[in-house]
Amino acid sequence: MRKVDTVKAFSEALEARDFNKAASYLADDFVFAGPVPQPLSKQEFLAVQSAFEDAFQDWSFNSHEEVEQGDKVVAAVQITGTHTHALVLPMPGMPPIPATGKKVSLPVEHITFTFKGDKIASLSSDNTPGGGVPGVLTQIGVPLPPM
Repeated sequence: MRKVDTVKAFSEALEARDFNKAASYLADDFVFAGPVPQPLSKQEFLAVQSAFEDAFQDWSFNSHEEVEQGDKVVAAVQITGTHTHALVLPMPGMPPIPATGKKVSLPVEHITFTFKGDKIASLSSDNTPGGGVPGVLTQIGVPLPPM
């Protein structure tokens, strides 16, 4: 499978809430680095994704412009969703956030997937202002935690 196809399948598995399938595309030592207080391990990343998808039933990455470059794939994503259930992020000091009914539409972010063999070893964001977890929290009216 081409790396770009792996990235698309991984994103589709996340959006379908098939976290076991999504996990199968990730290396055991996978790391997510982006607009989070500290890098996330494979299990931490999947837990955060699950929390968002529990709270935003229509959560979508809207991934496009995937380009394979050696052992990397760069994709443009624009996360959208509607906050219809409590958001319970597995982050220290973050209380549950009751549903607000607000729609979120983050700016386009560029995500880099780095591969080790046929597995995604890391995922990093370009930290677009207004993107990531801080962007979602801001758009649903929650004060940002210290990062």
